[in-house]
Amino acid sequence: MATFVLVHGGFGGGWEWRGVGDLLRSSGHVVFTPTLTGLGERAHLARPEIDLETHLADIVAVLSFEDLHDVVLLGQSSGGVVVTGVVDRVPDRIRRVVYLDALVPAGGQSANDCFPASFAEDSMLAPARDRGSGWLIPVIEERLLGLPPEVSSWYYPRLVPQPLRTFSQPLRITGDGGSSVPRSFVQCVRDREDAVSEIIGPFAEAARASGWDYRRVDAAHDAQVSDPEAVARILEEIAFLG
Repeated sequence: MATFVLVHGGFGGGWEWRGVGDLLRSSGHVVFTPTLTGLGERAHLARPEIDLETHLADIVAVLSFEDLHDVVLLGQSSGGVVVTGVVDRVPDRIRRVVYLDALVPAGGQSANDCFPASFAEDSMLAPARDRGSGWLIPVIEERLLGLPPEVSSWYYPRLVPQPLRTFSQPLRITGDGGSSVPRSFVQCVRDREDAVSEIIGPFAEAARASGWDYRRVDAAHDAQVSDPEAVARILEEIAFLG
């Protein structure tokens, strides 16, 4: 059986992995779903100085204090920036990194650098200036998520603002980026284009071109809440790759 550490994306929390986690545990896997500082049930800890390094430290601490090894480490959406940093810091603890419709930054890039400039300005930077006291990104518009109404009605009210520096601080690579650790990319594909698919598409194509294990799931960007069965099934398949 495998050990999974599932890292959520922006505005979310470990709570959003409930369905996926339950399914994986029912198959005998060990699953950790940490919440990054300042988000989810830890939103009361939000403060201006929380940055990307804080979130890297969150996940490295889980791996260390739980004494985890041979881990399948997954990042969803902006969680891809976090797991890219984590595998650089502790590659010896990671069996495989999985990007679920996620950003894949290069060293020196921030999450905001991975977005088209207009999207970063309109959806992240300007709202933080105008409504987030300059340091907090208000939750993005519900329509951008593209979730079915019955899913969004549960998911969206639980999202909270994101500390800006977690998206604006460049990723610092301290080693070789965990280059020896295998990668998988799971792209969420729907029958229509939207802002999110346009952002993620280039990262998915680059992963395929680089020879990563590549998979597709017919689901919205936040597939962990809209189709947890499909995500759990794909993760079980990936866990047993060589």
